[in-house]
Amino acid sequence: MSIFDPNERMKRSILHVDINNFYASVEIRDDPSLAPYPVAVCGDKEARHGIILAKNYIAKSFGVQTAEPIGEALLKCPSLVLVPCHFEKYEQVTFESRALLGTYSDRMEPFGMDEAWIDISPYAPTAGDAAEIADEIRQRYKKSFGLTASVGVSFNKCFAKLGSDMEKPDATSVITPENFRSNVWPLPVEDLLFVGPKTKAKLNARGVKTIGELANEDEALVRSWLGNNGMELRRCANGLDHSEVAKIGSAPPMKSIGNSFTPPKDVKSLDEALALLQSLAESVAYRMRKYGVLGSTVVLSVRDTTLMSFERQARLEFSSCISTELRDAAFALLKLSYNWARPIRSLGIRCTGLIPDMAPYQSCLFEDAAKRSKRLAVEKTVDAIRRRYGKTSILQARVFSERSYAGALHTDGLHALR
Repeated sequence: MSIFDPNERMKRSILHVDINNFYASVEIRDDPSLAPYPVAVCGDKEARHGIILAKNYIAKSFGVQTAEPIGEALLKCPSLVLVPCHFEKYEQVTFESRALLGTYSDRMEPFGMDEAWIDISPYAPTAGDAAEIADEIRQRYKKSFGLTASVGVSFNKCFAKLGSDMEKPDATSVITPENFRSNVWPLPVEDLLFVGPKTKAKLNARGVKTIGELANEDEALVRSWLGNNGMELRRCANGLDHSEVAKIGSAPPMKSIGNSFTPPKDVKSLDEALALLQSLAESVAYRMRKYGVLGSTVVLSVRDTTLMSFERQARLEFSSCISTELRDAAFALLKLSYNWARPIRSLGIRCTGLIPDMAPYQSCLFEDAAKRSKRLAVEKTVDAIRRRYGKTSILQARVFSERSYAGALHTDGLHALR
């Protein structure tokens, strides 16, 4: 019988590997003089991306939190050392980490840049065997990358993820069918995967504050509170998560591809907005071509200077990965929906309704296929130039006049939403 048969799932050995304080740990590894201090990796304050992206344990002890403004973090910890983000270094570590985990199993499923599940059931029939492999992985992370990781060992993905959070840094935690009631059920309900702040508030308001209380709550009540998602959370709380770890290379189909950008200065006119939408559309179209898909719907997101935001969408006449067509659709939505009572702080473009670029579609008598084909060829040539010489090596004139908007141009691997 296959180890992935439903009747055998309680016998699985699944690991969840989580690199501790990923961004901050990479920066401290590369500059050991930072180690004694509270350290936070942050965005560019001058470019209005001034939030905390990651912090080390010393900074965390002062109450510094991920995603809070730099100013608030400095009020909590005046001695906080701020380090700029070096995304290319983190991407390289991510690549190397996944390659290492892939040597243990062909079932390796990333969960963000610094986390991944691996199913090692064929090689670890017992929890003890799995824990030995988890310890080996932690040692290899220290030796190969100079980083520590926490590893959760369990019989399902949900509890493996929870286990990797139970003890940090550099620890292995084991959750088995025999001990999960004593080890997991007393924990706060928000420790369960996919219980966010809103779900936590709903459950707490009804007296459900621990994972065990959720596990033992009446099914009908949980369904009435949270619908089908609540039932899935209740099953996970009872150790009944039967989801499989995906095989390497078997990512689920993309639902959308998009990009948003907050420029260094507010957008105050349609001309400025068009320049920014041009860069955003080029970014999105590039990624669509990279993944071999076309989009049928363009979604425009707008945030003003009071941080009020909204989205509008329009269906394209023809599914497309041509930046000018995406830009024009988004620009038309902006003109229809924004009254310019306040300047715009950020804009975003997202394409949904994705189909393979080789899929057949119903053409139109009035479609200028030759013109569209020529435009697509031009954009692919621009892709090649930018890959070789950098993303700002060739710019449209309207973007060149607003050079800061070029920051919205593509960065491989970002914003592909699943």
